[in-house]
Amino acid sequence: MIHNYNDMTTSTSNPSTSPITMGKYRIAACPRPLDCGRFAAQVSIASGSGRGTTDRVMRFHDLFLTHEAAAHYALAQGIVWVHETTRTQ
Repeated sequence: MIHNYNDMTTSTSNPSTSPITMGKYRIAACPRPLDCGRFAAQVSIASGSGRGTTDRVMRFHDLFLTHEAAAHYALAQGIVWVHETTRTQ
């Protein structure tokens, strides 16, 4: 389940592919086209700045018909990861 977050911001240009900021995390979908014509979902979750920057990239096995569908899935998974990570802190 995706939750509504008060500290979440996004650009209005294309919400399905725009990076999202949640607290100290920046979540960016990075869908990539495959040779078969479908798209693979992957998400980058960055935190910190300068030499202390950490960037996690998660790749998913599911394939999607559109770039937007892959981006939406990746962002949703990134939001869940941040929620689960910050819930225990």
